[in-house]
Amino acid sequence: MALEDAKTQVDTAFTRQGLRGYSFENAFGGATSFLRRTYTKDLTGVDLAITGVPFDQAVTHRAGTRFGPRAIREASALQPYDPPYGWPTDPLGELSVIDYGDLAFDYARVSDFPDALTAHIRTILSAGPGTVTLGGDHYITLPILRAYAEKFGPLSVIHFDAHSDLWPDDDLSRIDHGTMMYKAVKTGLVDPATSVQIGIRTTTEDYLGVNVIDAREVHERGVAHVVARAKEIVGTRPVYLTFDIDALDPAFAPGTGTPVWGGLHSWQAAAVLRDLAGINLVGGDVVEVSPPYDTTGATAIAGAHVAYELICLYHWARTRA
Repeated sequence: MALEDAKTQVDTAFTRQGLRGYSFENAFGGATSFLRRTYTKDLTGVDLAITGVPFDQAVTHRAGTRFGPRAIREASALQPYDPPYGWPTDPLGELSVIDYGDLAFDYARVSDFPDALTAHIRTILSAGPGTVTLGGDHYITLPILRAYAEKFGPLSVIHFDAHSDLWPDDDLSRIDHGTMMYKAVKTGLVDPATSVQIGIRTTTEDYLGVNVIDAREVHERGVAHVVARAKEIVGTRPVYLTFDIDALDPAFAPGTGTPVWGGLHSWQAAAVLRDLAGINLVGGDVVEVSPPYDTTGATAIAGAHVAYELICLYHWARTRA
């Protein structure tokens, strides 16, 4: 688009005609919808809805991820000008992607939160689109998986993280980001035999049958090995991909609540996500971006890139598989 044409495009999050196409606006101004997508609650004709969940009452250490969705959206303003590098596809040109806004919930009624989030995702899925969710702490994945399992049955999960989130916790009323995968497996939302965790580097006594590719294996055996193993594990089954930003080493993503050294480099994560093209992705999230602990904004930038890769994987699954 020429500069003169760009002058007529003012806040395309509100003025775009149709739901597809790129935005050519100043990155430092305007509405901060994700990738300048249209802000709307109208799901008619939508392929994929981006939604935020600014919740961090389940953290075990440093709070702050309630600001994650806003920071990721702001960081994404650097990206909506061209198709994503390395993908032979045009997701924003070929998919109708919207920003559905954030989940509204009463922060003082934490016990009501899980059902509110499940209903939020269920509403979107029942209308047809998939979702990419911006967190928020990692607990949010559990209520999201409940909505997805209602539609798809037990899911295969690709889980990027420093932590397994499989610590034992049989009290379903507890809201804890460190036990969400344990509860997802124990309640039948996730099929552990066809799920894989990537980047793990903390101790877990029992992985409940979930396959693990730890951070050292990623470093020593490389991207091609990781991708081949992950694709072998999930096969053609419906896949939900959840990416905890602390899967990245703190050198690349310091803005998170429970950082652990020895993590993935940003190039490794980018390459693995790109090469997972072909999995049957039905939805995903990026969580644990905590802007107060990163004055550079690098963590939110990483989160925005992960979310864009999820859009690409979803697009590939719908149109190229």
